[in-house]
Amino acid sequence: MEQLLGSIMVLIGASLAVAIAGTGSAKGIALANEVAAGVMTEDPNKFGYCLVLLALPGTQGIYGLLIAVLALQKVGLIGGTLSTALTLWKGIQIAVACLPIAIVGYTSAVRQGKSSAATILMISKHPEQIGKAVILPAMVETYAVFGLLVSILMLNGITL
Repeated sequence: MEQLLGSIMVLIGASLAVAIAGTGSAKGIALANEVAAGVMTEDPNKFGYCLVLLALPGTQGIYGLLIAVLALQKVGLIGGTLSTALTLWKGIQIAVACLPIAIVGYTSAVRQGKSSAATILMISKHPEQIGKAVILPAMVETYAVFGLLVSILMLNGITL
């Protein structure tokens, strides 16, 4: 029974990593997309520039997916046999290890979407500034990478 409860906790943590970070990415991309659509209405040739900036908030969802896969692999729910050492307490630890990327991923993706929207407006007037336009929202990405790193370190620190 304890192994089953541990598995449920791992599944909850993995689900939160994907769902929360993915929701942030979807919101961030949607925010930037609203501005990009307006810019491309005026100048369809700006599609390539807009696409680069639209993609940036999507990485947090990928990070959430990565952590979910690592958590599920760790206990054998993907590509193996369920670990017999999985207890409720270990399941809770793994679920908690999924939270940094879930929370930071959501927040940074939404904020990165807003930053991308602002820089899409910038390139609408000054397309030669695309290099600077990419750097500005990429700065927000730093914190998503920190959340990813902490989740990975926490997962690696849990022994089964």
